[in-house]
Amino acid sequence: VRSVFVVAPDNKVKLTLTYPASTGRNFDELLRVIDSLQLTANHKVATPADWKQGEDVIITAAVSNEDAIKRFGSYETILPYLRTTKQPTA
Repeated sequence: VRSVFVVAPDNKVKLTLTYPASTGRNFDELLRVIDSLQLTANHKVATPADWKQGEDVIITAAVSNEDAIKRFGSYETILPYLRTTKQPTA
């Protein structure tokens, strides 16, 4: 098998992927995951499946509605536990 590990600056493994030796790795997916890991480490957001740079993100449940307005300006409430906003840039 072939394995890929992403280790963060805090020396914690943030991602492991294991592929059969006969299957190639998708480097676009690896770059997407690294972008997501960096974004979510710096902001209280999560990225949905198939997320790409610049697309909307999910505000985590740990962020109150009041804090979400302060952090992100505006957001959309899809369900009480599912709020989306534009991708933070800073």
